Amino acid sequence: MSDSNQVPAPEFRETPEIGSAKELEAVYDISVTVSAVLGKATMQVSQLLKLGRGAVVELDRRLGEAIDIYVNNRLIARGEVVMVDNTRLGVTMTEIVKSER
Repeated sequence: MSDSNQVPAPEFRETPEIGSAKELEAVYDISVTVSAVLGKATMQVSQLLKLGRGAVVELDRRLGEAIDIYVNNRLIARGEVVMVDNTRLGVTMTEIVKSER
């Protein structure tokens, strides 16, 4: 095979990394809703209406078990409740949940 029959090598251009800070600037100002779910309970409306001050609703989680962290109603992580100061709670992420998309 002679040199004149060879196909030239494709040109490769450097592109910015996917997820680079420059590419993400367009989404920095978009608001999202972050929810930390301690647990869930299912009950009938009649039971709900009987609840009063001091009533305890048992959740489906145990003490010390990770809580679910949602962004725009999509589960994205699990975490733990932490004290921010004497009057506020926060959440620290301990595990990122892989999306099934």
